[in-house]
Amino acid sequence: MDRIDHLEHLDKHLVDELAQVAREAVRDELRDQTRKQRRTAALYATSGAVALYAGAALALTLGLALAEGLPGWAAALITAAVLGALAYALRNMARPGPSRTHPPAGSVGAAGDPPVAAPGSGLGAPPVPPVPPVTPGGPAPDMTGPLTPSPADKDPEGPHHRA
Repeated sequence: MDRIDHLEHLDKHLVDELAQVAREAVRDELRDQTRKQRRTAALYATSGAVALYAGAALALTLGLALAEGLPGWAAALITAAVLGALAYALRNMARPGPSRTHPPAGSVGAAGDPPVAAPGSGLGAPPVPPVPPVTPGGPAPDMTGPLTPSPADKDPEGPHHRA
């Protein structure tokens, strides 16, 4: 029995040592990855700041070029409109989803294309109302009754309104 107890102690010591080595290896790997990601983030931030200054210089150049033939306020207004349109286009490009790939139903395309029909309906055709569900073999739903619920259908514990 004494020998088995000694082996259990060795097993526990070995497990603790392996866990410590694994923790140190993971910690070192995470430290290296964090250092690389921090450097990448700093480079992206610097690149963004430089691009901001480049865009400002470009906007100033456009405004000064327009100011040669127009009053200053008109040149500034045109420059602002161009930058606003560019920002709007970039925002729409950044949005994921179907709104970017397919125009909404009834919208007009870029070159004055005819409206796009909703799926499942022809152009100019009125929309088809939904059909109420019918259980197979069961009675058809009664569509002739009142549209408001009867007093028996109301919840007695529902919200109470004060006049």
